[in-house]
Amino acid sequence: MTQQTYDALLFVSFGGPEGPEDVIPFLENVLRGKNVPRERLLEVSEHYNHFGGVSPINQQCRDLMGALKTELANNDIDLPIFWGNRNWEPLLPDTMRELKSCGAKKVLAFITSGFSCYSGCRQYRENVYAAQDAADANDIEIHKIRVFYNHPDFVAVNAEHVGTAITELGDDASDIHIAFTAHSIPDSMANSSDYLKQLTESSRLVAEQLQVPEDRWKLVFQSRSGRPQDPWLEPDICDHLKQLHADGVRNVVVAPIGFLSDHMEVLYDLDDEARRLCDELGISMARAITPGTHPLFVTMIRKLIQERTSGAEQQCTGQFGPNHDVCPVDCCPAPQRPPAAGRPTPA
Repeated sequence: MTQQTYDALLFVSFGGPEGPEDVIPFLENVLRGKNVPRERLLEVSEHYNHFGGVSPINQQCRDLMGALKTELANNDIDLPIFWGNRNWEPLLPDTMRELKSCGAKKVLAFITSGFSCYSGCRQYRENVYAAQDAADANDIEIHKIRVFYNHPDFVAVNAEHVGTAITELGDDASDIHIAFTAHSIPDSMANSSDYLKQLTESSRLVAEQLQVPEDRWKLVFQSRSGRPQDPWLEPDICDHLKQLHADGVRNVVVAPIGFLSDHMEVLYDLDDEARRLCDELGISMARAITPGTHPLFVTMIRKLIQERTSGAEQQCTGQFGPNHDVCPVDCCPAPQRPPAAGRPTPA
């Protein structure tokens, strides 16, 4: 790896409402340009209202950035952290203006997504482009940190959390099924990215570390949206739980492998809907927590930064190598349309 000097670290995330009055404007930001009925927006708003209109994701970002700031300082890495969201304050254009006013010329970006697909990678890069345009900050060079689905620290943190959930149900993992969950995406998006391959590999590596046999775990999906007639990745977690019950399984660990923090989709889809279904079916369910601010996860982010700033070794485990630093031009295109052209792809 080539050593590079950066002026700042840009933390890029999804964003979420922080009060009841934010919910509808936030969802309008999320759905802008999409053909989604108003009734669906109002339906989703009730998910947030169920939790007082506050998504935990923004505070979780603050907590992770705080832990990372300490980790960087403890390792003599002088890299100020700036934060910008796709859909809610602080919004990326405002953050880009802040970076420009500070004189930043080269910035390393950490996107809070460990897997490759349009919505989890390329769309964020497009958001960064748009923010640069809005802030007249195209002179800032942005390099994206690689996805880390097979980083040994990411695998170890998830294995620890799944192991803890297993012990909640009993010491014998042979009688427990693990349902690894991730956000469902349209088949057309999945077919143009490595999303499914990477999620399957992360799940396999966690199960392997815990010595859970292949017939005791499965990758399933949650949080589907979009038109019912459009094919999305399946099976849904609730459909899977019903099938497990029919197969005689009575102990399940639900592990949200595709998520980095316990935000709204984890809380609503798993802790509310999936758990309620398990109670109805008579299934004992334990939910593994996400990486959050686990010290080893924070260490992993620091190591990913050092790959770019000091040429440190790119760590990975499993059957695939480290993911690319510079995204190819045709990487993770938008579903049912060609990838954007006419602008260089950021690292």
